[in-house]
Amino acid sequence: MRDPYAVLGVAKDATPDAIKAAFRTLAKKFHPDLHPGDLAVERRFKEASGAYDLLSDPKKRRRFDAGEIDAEGKERARQPNFEEAFRRAQPRRPQGMGDFEAEFARPGAAGGGGKRFGADDLFSELFETFGGGRKAKGPARGEDLRVTLGVSFLEAAKGASKRIRLPTGRQVDVRVPSATATGQALRLAGLGRESADGGAPGDVIVEIVVAPDEIFRREDRDIWIDLPITLKEALLGARISVPTIDGPVMLTVPKETDAGAVLRLKGRGLAEAGNARTRGDQYVKLIVRMPGRVTDALRAAAAELPDDGAALRRRAGIA
Repeated sequence: MRDPYAVLGVAKDATPDAIKAAFRTLAKKFHPDLHPGDLAVERRFKEASGAYDLLSDPKKRRRFDAGEIDAEGKERARQPNFEEAFRRAQPRRPQGMGDFEAEFARPGAAGGGGKRFGADDLFSELFETFGGGRKAKGPARGEDLRVTLGVSFLEAAKGASKRIRLPTGRQVDVRVPSATATGQALRLAGLGRESADGGAPGDVIVEIVVAPDEIFRREDRDIWIDLPITLKEALLGARISVPTIDGPVMLTVPKETDAGAVLRLKGRGLAEAGNARTRGDQYVKLIVRMPGRVTDALRAAAAELPDDGAALRRRAGIA
């Protein structure tokens, strides 16, 4: 993948909010649901999602900036230490023998008993050291295939069944579990490439990308929304309809509620797959909006309010 900053079109010192805004713009433009069958758009959407996944995680972003991981979040390969590998590959020298005798002692020779250590042995050790060991014999397994599946916030939150087309041309239904997040993957066993020499077929890895939502945002298993209310509702209290992932519910706004107050809807968050009885909560942050039309009567009423702004800020430690 290209440099994630370039993919999202942001500077290296971009704030988390700027990164999120850039991803939202690209996600709306390149979401696969808006361009069915367009592989170029799907690749662009996957690329943007991968960049956002890396840069929105402070730890991953710090490690990428430090050169410890690449743009796909993989550890950067270290240069192999051939000198150390050569040293480890040398045979142990029996006590009382010189270097020449230890390396070339033959069975039956005086003071010998060791085996001859040649170039074949050295390179065998080197390849075993840096190649992860000798491969087991037998027919090779088929190639794993990767596809990207874009889902909406509500589909990821509640779980959904989605039909996808595999690179092999086959169409299958995939069950997306509830509380799924961007970056999670589903494995479809045995649906990858067939083996060329009679081995088991590969798998299909379905990478999930969750589109940002205009209303809901997720924090672990909790859901947050910003809810605009009027000045009248904040002062006098109100019963108002609030959206949740399960549909609208009624919420009581207490009288004289402060702007920015957060109310909780217990058990209206996400349920983990297989454990529907344990759910997170939904938090509603109240955003007080000024009236669309300010009358003289409202101005006169505001003028009669006690002027305690300075005391309020002192209590908050601001002034």
